Amino acid sequence: MEAEPRISAEQFRFAFRSHPAGVAVVTADAGDGPVAMTVSSVASISIDPPTLMFSASAISSSTPTICRAETVVVHLLAADHVALARLGSRSGAARFGSDIEWGRLPTGEPYYPGVTWLRGRVMQRIDVHGSTVLIVEAIEAKPHLEDEAGEPSPLVYHNRRWHVINGKTELPTTAAPPFHRVYGRDD
Repeated sequence: MEAEPRISAEQFRFAFRSHPAGVAVVTADAGDGPVAMTVSSVASISIDPPTLMFSASAISSSTPTICRAETVVVHLLAADHVALARLGSRSGAARFGSDIEWGRLPTGEPYYPGVTWLRGRVMQRIDVHGSTVLIVEAIEAKPHLEDEAGEPSPLVYHNRRWHVINGKTELPTTAAPPFHRVYGRDD
């Protein structure tokens, strides 16, 4: 029987460069100090109960702690938080120094108070080729404050760069142009 063809890691990375992703920072403390990592793999799985997932790369020094933690805090970043995204993605960076605004929730988890966050219980860990997919049931969310200004502009990671989504990037809701006009094809 002939083996299935396999694409290279570079082909896979190239394909995903054209697929933008939201950006989050995950924090945890399994008892040996707080850790944080930037991820672009957060996805909603279920609304009832509210459940999400993300993957933690084996090459991150934060992964062992995040995988041992019973609970994590997932911070969904807006464009104003790009400095936090960069901090969580830099190897060896002091993510909880005195110059960083952070604290601990009453339940003990480290968190960044200026960011929308979800605290969740890790329900399942699935090892996949050196990474770990974590399934998390959300059990608490940052309280919505009445005085918070409108909708934040999301931070997006695309083609190895940070981007913002705002009103200028929105497609019209009325009759959209034909696919071929948007993408420059004649067929």
